[in-house]
Amino acid sequence: MSRPKPDPLSADAVRGVYTDILYFLRKRTDNASDAADMTQDVFTQWLDYGDRSKVEQPRAFLFQMARNLLRDHWRKQKVRQTVHSDQPDRDAEPVTEEQNEPMAAALRLQRLEQLKEVLTELSPRRREALMLHRFEGLSQAQIAERMGISTSMVEKHIAFALLHCKRRLQPEPGTEQPE
Repeated sequence: MSRPKPDPLSADAVRGVYTDILYFLRKRTDNASDAADMTQDVFTQWLDYGDRSKVEQPRAFLFQMARNLLRDHWRKQKVRQTVHSDQPDRDAEPVTEEQNEPMAAALRLQRLEQLKEVLTELSPRRREALMLHRFEGLSQAQIAERMGISTSMVEKHIAFALLHCKRRLQPEPGTEQPE
């Protein structure tokens, strides 16, 4: 008789991920209570998820669930604001021509490609520290613990990575930056 695979997240790992997701959501919401509720929802969904043993990267999966809940939260907030507003359509900012223009969209995509290229130029440790800080919303102390280095070294990795990105993404002197 085959035994089912154990849950890929141990109790200690769950506590760590729970804290990281709570911090991630708190940073992106204006209400600590909403962040706590969404964090609870992430783990409720995880427990309800069919076959967790097939999830190869449970941490990434949980963060994706958190991002999805955050996106839903923002949509609901926007709907509430629109419903409670006396003049929802008149108060909305008009869409500028630039936002609709295909050329502007192409320039944004080009800028994203440049950013991806600049990030690949970083050393793996600096890139990891920057990504954990900027995209997963971890504190420097949390990054230091995860990477097994000092907080001071994390600060240096992030500072150097940001400086590198700034230098590489600034327009060269004499060239105009598209508006």
